[in-house]
Amino acid sequence: MPTSRYTVILFYKFTNLKNPERLAKLHLNKCKELNLLGRMILAEEGVNATFEGTDKNINAYKRFLKKDKRFANMKIKESAGTGKAFTKLSIKVRDEVVTLGAGKFNIKKETAKEITATELERMYKRDEDFVILDLRNDYEIASGKFERTIDPKLSNFRDLPEKVKKIKDLKDKRVVAVCTGGIRCEKATCLLKKEGFTNLYQLKDGIHTYMEKYPGKNFKGTLFVFDNRMTTDVVPTKKKEIIGKCEFCNISTENYCSDDSMRPSRKILCCQNCFKKERSHLRESVSV
Repeated sequence: MPTSRYTVILFYKFTNLKNPERLAKLHLNKCKELNLLGRMILAEEGVNATFEGTDKNINAYKRFLKKDKRFANMKIKESAGTGKAFTKLSIKVRDEVVTLGAGKFNIKKETAKEITATELERMYKRDEDFVILDLRNDYEIASGKFERTIDPKLSNFRDLPEKVKKIKDLKDKRVVAVCTGGIRCEKATCLLKKEGFTNLYQLKDGIHTYMEKYPGKNFKGTLFVFDNRMTTDVVPTKKKEIIGKCEFCNISTENYCSDDSMRPSRKILCCQNCFKKERSHLRESVSV
């Protein structure tokens, strides 16, 4: 008898939620009913979530989600699961659905103009003058990034307000901000516009959507994800290029582990051989 196939979904939306506590209980009960694992963060500013379940149960959850008119038109990204992407279910209410710590923004009015994956691909084909500003953490960028990427060296998204002054030379350039699914860009570009970035855009629905539509094109490597898979190619591609390098021996790898010699512990790329050699302070990365 064949085993059930699993799907991981990723979604977010900035929208006014007057009673996120009530919504948290509603989704907690539904996820338990459908045996979904993963995490959801709710706040008055919106929702940010990723779950894994069997294909059947994920489809049932999506139908449940779309019944709420606030989420009816929300983009839901999907990729192949393993059945082990998460070890638990966590649904929490917080002050922000993605923590920047730069005050409140009117996302709909203050965020940068969106460009689609198709428009970005066209910009590459035409060799237009632009740069990619990757707003993910530095260790995420290590295993995959766009051509023309500027890495602001963020240890954490909330470091961006302090890093802005180090990328001030980009203020008058044509900049396309990117992140995994789009949520960090929506908030970060509000801050960047406030700081004087004059020709700023953001990739609609994030790197995930670009990789789904244009596998093996101008995003090189693989996509880091915050679950036990650690990375996903989104869709299989024969043109895949491994750009990640082992922290110790510099050979090509996409294998992540946690380095406990640092405080706080940091995720790094490490090949299997070096993982065995350096094992005293390294451990396999797992979702929390």
